[in-house]
Amino acid sequence: MFAALPKAAFSILAGSSALKSLASRYGMKHSGSFARRFIAGEDVHEAIAAAREVEHQGLLVTLDLLGESVSSADEALEATRGYVGVIEAIQASGVGRNISLKLTQLGLDIDQATCIDNLRRILDVAAAWDFFVRIDMENSPYTDRTLDTFETLWNIGYRNVGVVIQSYLKRSMADISRVNALGARVRLVKGAYREPAAVAYQQKADVDRAFLDQMQVLLTDGTYPAIATHDPAMIDATRAFATSHRIAKDRYEFQMLYGIRRDLQASLSAEGHPFRVYIPFGTEWFPYFMRRLGERPANVGFVLGSLLKEK
Repeated sequence: MFAALPKAAFSILAGSSALKSLASRYGMKHSGSFARRFIAGEDVHEAIAAAREVEHQGLLVTLDLLGESVSSADEALEATRGYVGVIEAIQASGVGRNISLKLTQLGLDIDQATCIDNLRRILDVAAAWDFFVRIDMENSPYTDRTLDTFETLWNIGYRNVGVVIQSYLKRSMADISRVNALGARVRLVKGAYREPAAVAYQQKADVDRAFLDQMQVLLTDGTYPAIATHDPAMIDATRAFATSHRIAKDRYEFQMLYGIRRDLQASLSAEGHPFRVYIPFGTEWFPYFMRRLGERPANVGFVLGSLLKEK
């Protein structure tokens, strides 16, 4: 029954304040709770502990303090200070110096200038300690503003920053060409947001075809791209293309989300592929978690059963 739920339903549930409140009460109460399969915890120390475990397996990490869509300059500044604190904690811990963030956390909905100022604050601290910062891509109304903000920072000299492109958007090949021309780094994902047919492919076969076309351009023309997918067919096609075009393994990396396909993560790393695990954490974990369920709806039966047991 749960597996039959459409992906769009999870996008709607992600915005439910009532479900978010319920999940916040029960979702992270103990190490075996339902959300901890995909979320490292609610604070940076839990995320660092998770990162150490991942690195112990020979994998790379990127940490993401979850949050999005702040509505005031004060909230945006608070999120910025939060990320500076995350960078300082990571630097002190010795785990990998790589973070991911969303621009709506930093005030993109307020105005672009506020967002740029806050992002510069983060990038300045990150550069001082040799961190790389990945700008996550949000849903399609933010694509232009995200890329424009990224390119503005790139053009004034910030080189410790990259961006995400979602293959299911029909515009993405042009966006990849734009970022490749700068010499900047792209993480390629399929995309997890509900999008209209006018801007995004709706059928899996079309999304897969776009992903493969974009992957090939990134591997041949890009700068150390990240191929971020849990789909074995996409992974096999990437490996085959790289082999046939004599693209060395150290010219790109694979990425997956924390808690998903750990077997595949380990096997790809064992083959010598650089492999990075995206480790999300923070109190604002519920929208992210629901989008992950939307990617694999069969997980929802386990989640709801766990939630009822917690009650």
